[in-house]
Amino acid sequence: MKRRDFLRSTGAAAAGLTLLGAAAPPRADRPNILLVLADDMTWHDCAPYGSRQARTPHMAALARAGLCFDAMFTATAMCAPSRAQLYTGMYPVRNGAYPNHSRVYDGVRTLPHHLRALGYRVGLIGKTHFGPKPAFPFEILKPRSGAKDGIDPAAIAEFVNRDRAQPYCLVVASHEPHGPWTRGNAGAYPPASLIVPPYLVDCPETRDHLAYYFAEITYLDNQLGQCLRIVDESGRRDNTIVLFTSEQGSGVVQGGKWSCYERGLMTACIVRWPERVKAGARAAAMAQYVDLLPTLIEAAGGDPGAVETGRPDAQGRAGFDGRSLLGVLLGRTDKHRDYAYGLHTTRGIINGSPCYPVRSVRSDRYKYIRNLSHDAPFRNVVTENPDDLFQVWRKLGETDPFAAARVRLYQHRPAEELYDLERDPHELTNLAADPACAPIKQTLARELERWMAQQGDEGIATEMRANERQGKARQAAQEAD
Repeated sequence: MKRRDFLRSTGAAAAGLTLLGAAAPPRADRPNILLVLADDMTWHDCAPYGSRQARTPHMAALARAGLCFDAMFTATAMCAPSRAQLYTGMYPVRNGAYPNHSRVYDGVRTLPHHLRALGYRVGLIGKTHFGPKPAFPFEILKPRSGAKDGIDPAAIAEFVNRDRAQPYCLVVASHEPHGPWTRGNAGAYPPASLIVPPYLVDCPETRDHLAYYFAEITYLDNQLGQCLRIVDESGRRDNTIVLFTSEQGSGVVQGGKWSCYERGLMTACIVRWPERVKAGARAAAMAQYVDLLPTLIEAAGGDPGAVETGRPDAQGRAGFDGRSLLGVLLGRTDKHRDYAYGLHTTRGIINGSPCYPVRSVRSDRYKYIRNLSHDAPFRNVVTENPDDLFQVWRKLGETDPFAAARVRLYQHRPAEELYDLERDPHELTNLAADPACAPIKQTLARELERWMAQQGDEGIATEMRANERQGKARQAAQEAD
């Protein structure tokens, strides 16, 4: 072997060791990272984002001490795809986890790979909902005190304080406020006193649902408070990044989870990093979940631009889809993205339609949605469960025009939707057929098509392959449907 070939091969091998997770020497000056992840919480249902109903004092305290992103989005309003984006820095079709209950492609590298390569201990406690397991080599923390919710403060404290010479990253993945709503004190939210948002049908059953949902959010807030106390008492508060995010919208909110509407894709995101991030700040910069992993890598001293993700995009590019937000966090800029993207895969979800793909793109003011199988009815667990709130609305729709309209729109949608989010934040007035908005619609449609091509997203063809990205048992059940 010639000398230059030997050097080339040994250099590649050394790079491969780093990509495979060979840890860099631990450095105690690198920031610790605590990521607290909610489960099915609509972004505006907490005090830092305007709620006057859900009691969230710890979220409010975190916001006062840190920065709130006012335009952070997941690209898919379902649990497994949202978490895969967060942990891979890639959008769902590209990483492979685009239907719910799905798995990323073999060879995809994730948050624990990248941070372990930078010398971190990387753990997770609570909900996993990802696969395959080799792609997510977290140290899984087991509850020690019999905590029924899986979030055990004793196990968290042991991990945080275990080795002070090595930085840590810990994901606390709560199960709240995902249904069924069995935690918290619903009695603290008398249904008659609640304010029902304008996109929901106001009836006793809706109010009851909101009471139990808000109780779970308060329970989640208490979990966050326990985590903050552990970090603050560890003596390393000033060198710890605390990030709280709400995941996607709730299933109690029609047009939240399982949709590409704002209350489905927008997410609360609060970051505290004492002496680095300005306390009480807000960022208008548009960002997505895929941006968070590159941000943490850069904050930890790594170079997100040099990372191999393990899955190239349709143009052969192997880096992240996301870009670091560190400049936004440090107050250097309040601009990040021109567009935020969304998709929903209905095939493969519980009681889902055989084929109902949805795609979306958002600018700072307008949202464009394309329903690729708009001629078919949209189905999911909400529409098919006889005990669901949706059936109450359906019955009310026999005499209530607003209820009838909400039920009809949920299941029967136009080919295209366009909303002026500045004037119509609840997306109640579709402007897609308005001639005055034709240039805006055309621009957004072209941008959506560009993004789909970059991701290798073939629309309906991609939807029809969704079962291949799920576990064998779920795939077999869907194929038999």
